[in-house]
Amino acid sequence: MRTLILFTALSLSACGATQSGSGGLLAEGAEAPDFVAQDQDGEIRQLRALRRDRPVVLFFYPRDGTPGCTAEACAFRDAWERLQETGATVVGVSTDDVAAHRQFAEEHGLPFPLLADPEGEILEKYGVPSRMGMAARVTFLIDGQGRIARVFPDVDPAVHVDEVLAAIAALE
Repeated sequence: MRTLILFTALSLSACGATQSGSGGLLAEGAEAPDFVAQDQDGEIRQLRALRRDRPVVLFFYPRDGTPGCTAEACAFRDAWERLQETGATVVGVSTDDVAAHRQFAEEHGLPFPLLADPEGEILEKYGVPSRMGMAARVTFLIDGQGRIARVFPDVDPAVHVDEVLAAIAALE
């Protein structure tokens, strides 16, 4: 029994050393893992190419067309000009497929890429939890050098864009 307790304690300790305080999410200061995925138009997107030495707002959301996800995506759309002024690139990620993303983007006039991650590979790289195959609502602000500058683990769609804009301004 003592061996089991010791093993469990050591395992938890080792896991905690590589994780942020938000569970398994990548920690601020960590290098943002590169990825490749299709967007709503079927175009292949890679983080490295999207970044181009500029900040990237990488927001994970549960499902296209649901009320909270629609509010969040439309808030980014409504703040598009302000976001463009910062030089930041905005990218949404969910486990929905390309066709669902296309319909969602067209229905709401979303001007940024929505990446399809049906197997949850990007979620896994960033430590984003999922329930029933849907991503948790989490945003990462990646700086121009490719490091995680901010993690937003508890997103409130009503105020989130303003939080992101303030975090981008703090990078400068």
